[in-house]
Amino acid sequence: MFSLPVLPAEGASTATAKFTEAVRRPIEPVGKDFLHHATRTLRNHTWSEFEKIQAEQNVKQVNESAVDPDEALFDDELADVTLLAHDPRDWKTADLYAAMGLSKLRYRATESQIIKSHRKQVVKYHPDKQSQHGNGEQDGFFKIIQKAFEYLTDKNKRLQYDSCDFVADVPPPKKGSKYDFFEAWAPVFASEARFSKKQPVPELGDATTPKKDVEQFYAFWNRMESWRTFEFLDEDVPDDSSNRDHKRYIERKNKSARDKKKSADNARLVKLVERAMSEDPRIKQFKEEEKKEKERKKWEKEAGARAEAEAKAKAEAEAKAKAEAEALSAASAKADKKKSKEAAKAAKKKNKRTIRNVGKEQDYFGNADQATAIDEQIGLIVDSLNDEQLVTVADKIKANAADAKAALQAVAKELADAGVLPASVVPYFA
Repeated sequence: MFSLPVLPAEGASTATAKFTEAVRRPIEPVGKDFLHHATRTLRNHTWSEFEKIQAEQNVKQVNESAVDPDEALFDDELADVTLLAHDPRDWKTADLYAAMGLSKLRYRATESQIIKSHRKQVVKYHPDKQSQHGNGEQDGFFKIIQKAFEYLTDKNKRLQYDSCDFVADVPPPKKGSKYDFFEAWAPVFASEARFSKKQPVPELGDATTPKKDVEQFYAFWNRMESWRTFEFLDEDVPDDSSNRDHKRYIERKNKSARDKKKSADNARLVKLVERAMSEDPRIKQFKEEEKKEKERKKWEKEAGARAEAEAKAKAEAEAKAKAEAEALSAASAKADKKKSKEAAKAAKKKNKRTIRNVGKEQDYFGNADQATAIDEQIGLIVDSLNDEQLVTVADKIKANAADAKAALQAVAKELADAGVLPASVVPYFA
């Protein structure tokens, strides 16, 4: 129990404090309810209309928050942690799919999956988010994520990057190792199929695939046209238009490099297909079956004609022996002819040498001061002689070297009369 204070007498004043001066302050309406009211008013919605819209948005949010089946395909953790310290200026050397959390899907990722994964990476690696955890130095990686999103959502740019995404390549099995052909080679051809201009690409199949389908498979790969361009590896062309010559030089250099890479890749694919064909057990089986079928048909064809076959073989053997004998005889005759020809050639050479040397051997017929001219004129006479004249003159010189000058003079006159060698050309023997 407590007693109430005594009220003051009527008209008395008991003020104990003074009021402060009034201050004008701006006041803004806030809160969820005000936002709902403002939204409804601005859009001229009734309360029932507004509540219906809100319900639809709530359903959409629930649906979006449901489990996304694509989540299982995205990387839980960064596949390459070195990307966190990667220089964003050197973004071309970064694994863009890994940066987007798509290292499992790579070229198989759909546009929807790329967008979803990008949202997830942005939330996780945004600079503001990272700074809260003391990871401010990872701003560069966020730039790589943005660059990856730019390339992978642009159809042409993504094709350029996929053309050089060597991480997605599946190497063939090691030569000499033991492996199941279909398990080892199916992923290889599936990986290469992404570069084919013509789609769909036939599959490798299995041991039960019909011969026709196997032949069509290798026929396709032997003439497969690849869209792989290697443009992504181009050296950046400077934007400075003031140096057009340098810009053209870089463009020519890039084209040349792309052409070389394209040729090398085509050669690689040819060798790959050739190796697969050589190791395909079905090809070996088909060849063995063809061989057995040919042998069976041959045996059936010859079953009723053994004697005739033996007689034919005997006749062929005799004909072969005769042909070999004739060939041997012809070869012997050819050898003799060759020897005769070589002997004649040697004799001709010897006769020419005999005539050419006669001037020197006869002390230039007493005119040593004209040695050079005499040698030259004898050479002209020798070059103008036919085979018969050559033998005649050489025999005369061999028989009597002292009459060599007379023999040369006689043949020089003969050549001059025939119009073969004018006398003015060999004045010493004219």
